Amino acid sequence: MTPALPLSVVVPVYNEEGNVAPLVREIIKALRGVIDFEIVYVDDCSKDGTVAALQALKTEAPELRIVRHVTNSGQSTATRNGVRAARGAWIATLDGDGQNDPADIPNLLQKRAASAHDVKLFAGWRVQRKDTGSKRWASKIANAIRSRMLRDSTPDTGCGIKLFEREAFLELPYFDHMHRYLPALMQRAGWTTVSVPVNHRARGTGVSKYNNLNRALVGISDLRGVSWLIKRSRITRIEEL
Repeated sequence: MTPALPLSVVVPVYNEEGNVAPLVREIIKALRGVIDFEIVYVDDCSKDGTVAALQALKTEAPELRIVRHVTNSGQSTATRNGVRAARGAWIATLDGDGQNDPADIPNLLQKRAASAHDVKLFAGWRVQRKDTGSKRWASKIANAIRSRMLRDSTPDTGCGIKLFEREAFLELPYFDHMHRYLPALMQRAGWTTVSVPVNHRARGTGVSKYNNLNRALVGISDLRGVSWLIKRSRITRIEEL
């Protein structure tokens, strides 16, 4: 399938009613006149008014498309389904809580334009995080352990803002929570990844859907699985004779 657009912005959301309108308007402000794009929101079966808030934006945001899960399936599944539904050759992802700044997307696009063809992922790097102290420390420890095990040379894999090639992403092995390991998975596939400093903000409204304990418990199992995938991978370049 030939991509119909150069860029799709994919935003997975769960119970983010109050953050929908401000973020959609920021995306439009950042990208209109810069590049042809669409916005694909994936609602992970929210229980609040998230879908209604999205539908109310259709008139002012013709770029907006809405995909809804019938059952709650998690952020990785929502991201993947958004990418599958997207019509862009490249994908920019944002967390739906407003902590990622859409104004960073043009910067990522400029970085891509200046990079080699084999760079398929530009990962946001939150150099000045606006989270609680406990969350920052938990993330610092988790990043250190991940980096030691996977050797992915990525200082911050938990940042929601990323820019990657749609085709390369869809070739990656899929599993729940895979969105936290995209640099390692892209490198496993033979591609290069680059970390780019980005802005980070306090959550707009609502509450986080994660806590330090459930992140840690899931992360231990995931790290072992991704490490196994990397060890078992074989990359072979081919030539046509």
